[in-house]
Amino acid sequence: VVYILDQVRALENEMLERIRKQGLDITPRILIDAANEITAELQGIPDFIIGNYSDGNLVASLLASKMGVTQCTIAHALEKTKYPDSDIYWKKYDEKYHFSCQFTADLLAMNNADFIITSTYQEIAGTKDTVGQYESHSAFTLPGLYRVVHGIDVFDPKFNIVSPGADMSIYFPYSEKSKRLTALHGSIEKLLYDPEQNDEHIGTLSDRSKPMIFSMARLDRVKNITGLVECYAKNSKLRELANIVIVAGYNDVKKSKDREEIAEIEKMHDLMEKYNLDGQFRWMSAQTNRARNGELYRYIADSRGIFVQPAFYEAFGLTVVESMTCGLPTFATCHGGPAEIIEHGISGFHIDPYHPDRAATLMADFFQQCKEDPTQWNKISDGGLQRIFE
Repeated sequence: VVYILDQVRALENEMLERIRKQGLDITPRILIDAANEITAELQGIPDFIIGNYSDGNLVASLLASKMGVTQCTIAHALEKTKYPDSDIYWKKYDEKYHFSCQFTADLLAMNNADFIITSTYQEIAGTKDTVGQYESHSAFTLPGLYRVVHGIDVFDPKFNIVSPGADMSIYFPYSEKSKRLTALHGSIEKLLYDPEQNDEHIGTLSDRSKPMIFSMARLDRVKNITGLVECYAKNSKLRELANIVIVAGYNDVKKSKDREEIAEIEKMHDLMEKYNLDGQFRWMSAQTNRARNGELYRYIADSRGIFVQPAFYEAFGLTVVESMTCGLPTFATCHGGPAEIIEHGISGFHIDPYHPDRAATLMADFFQQCKEDPTQWNKISDGGLQRIFE
């Protein structure tokens, strides 16, 4: 039971391939339906049900309970830790995010589940400095609604860690020249350098000899893409050493129906104008061609660039894994999964989005070191690849 996203087809294909390798002659089906229809379609009850996201997990809980079958919960991204004090100030956010319903659904699903799949350890129990996503549900209060005194036991053996990886047929090191998708370089160069300003790309890069700071994510507040652009804009040394390339959302507010994205689009345009970023900044709308996105990572690596994941909180960080798999030195948030993926200074760098000045200085220092000693870039690139293949 899942949200209908691009990943669903990929999940189905992966399940089919693994079942085939196990020598099983069965065909699972992904259904969006009620219990009676599912039973009719399968001509029997399923052996177990996997839920994904808050609403999918709630439905999975209800179905598993009604059918008396095993339930697996995959939260994907619990929202509670992404928005500080979202429990105490739930009324402030409820009209927009419906946290009261979401937190309740998450509690029901995680406690009803027979087993839970997570991406990292910190997702369960956090670190010495941060609270885990599940751990944050142990005890909290929604004032005027209810109080949770024992929401979840993070030491319950039903928790399992299964880290997702990048598709190695799409994301592979830039150095593997024979596999490179050079036929896509023309369209990539058009995305990066075409002077035409349109719905797909705005901004220009005047000096092509500079390495690129690259980031790709949804355009929302938590992903903090505008925060990255602002910290770049304010650091003159960083602007002197590198250009910045963003792939995120729409660049026209008329295209978006999401209030938070609209606010981020407006903020991005304000930053472009306030800091006179034209000539150093390229903003591309969201790209759905995965093969080209993989080659884009490698193209950025050819420029001796870096990838930056600046989110205020990131449950796992699939783009971090993708960029590292392509050999692109990666700077990623220290809040969430990337803190487990990256070994600071060895396979990449941790940055704190709440201290953007320090993040900008760290990036500028890296580019300066690479300018003086090109092997420094190779060292971090190789370190990232080694970490991925461990």
